[in-house]
Amino acid sequence: MSARSTTVHLLTKAAIAFAALFLVSVLLAAMPGHRAPIVPSAQNETPPGSAPATAPQQGANHSTMAGMKMDGDEKASEGAAVEDMSGMHHNMHSLHMYMTTVRPQAAGDTERANQIVKELRAGIDKYKDYHMALSDGYKIFLPNIPQPEYHFTSRKNGFLEAFSFDASRPTSLRYKKTATGYELVGAMYTMPRRASEEQLNERVPLSVATWHLHTNLCAPPLWKIASADWTKFGLQGSIATQEACDAAGGRFHPVVLGWMTHVYPYEDSFDKMFAMHMD
Repeated sequence: MSARSTTVHLLTKAAIAFAALFLVSVLLAAMPGHRAPIVPSAQNETPPGSAPATAPQQGANHSTMAGMKMDGDEKASEGAAVEDMSGMHHNMHSLHMYMTTVRPQAAGDTERANQIVKELRAGIDKYKDYHMALSDGYKIFLPNIPQPEYHFTSRKNGFLEAFSFDASRPTSLRYKKTATGYELVGAMYTMPRRASEEQLNERVPLSVATWHLHTNLCAPPLWKIASADWTKFGLQGSIATQEACDAAGGRFHPVVLGWMTHVYPYEDSFDKMFAMHMD
């Protein structure tokens, strides 16, 4: 091979490698939860612009988390986030949740909300048979842990939600467990954590719905999951700062996953349709 051919060959390979790297960077930037959060992390106060959260529910039971297998920070984060995602504890501590500000109703908000509910129903009615959801790629989140509501999540839909909004294509379906399987009750939309409240409002009106982020998670060391003190660690724990988490030997996550909002399209009023939890 001549020197010129060798040079052209090397330049071609370099260009391909650069293009691949650029594409991966773009895709990662778009994926929910990949880039830095837009809210302050780990402060002992409700972040500016958030709606006030209620006090934590007493008697939280974290014993079921002891048997969970977590192979990395993402698994640990998902496991710790299950409490609110599944609806186990409706009253989340203000240190561990950031909620969007409720906006005055703007012209067209009611019509937009009605349209979202209409399109969502049309898109998910077939999933009343939960086997259809499984066959379409939805995966049950932590199926072996008892939950009032179970998330069936589509990673493909979650990825697409980073680029565009389709009310008939939620990231997750929400089911209640029954004696014979699962009953479809609602759905969850997501957006990347970097999204602004204005962008969230463009998708689902903030006069009707509340989007939320799970924040300030201190996950225990992986080798101490089974014996961790869950009054300190997790999304109900007392640790909510980087410094306190470091001192406890934990792994701090300013924001866990991305923005979420729930919709229950089979309910009979906006308050119930766009509630944080079904009950």
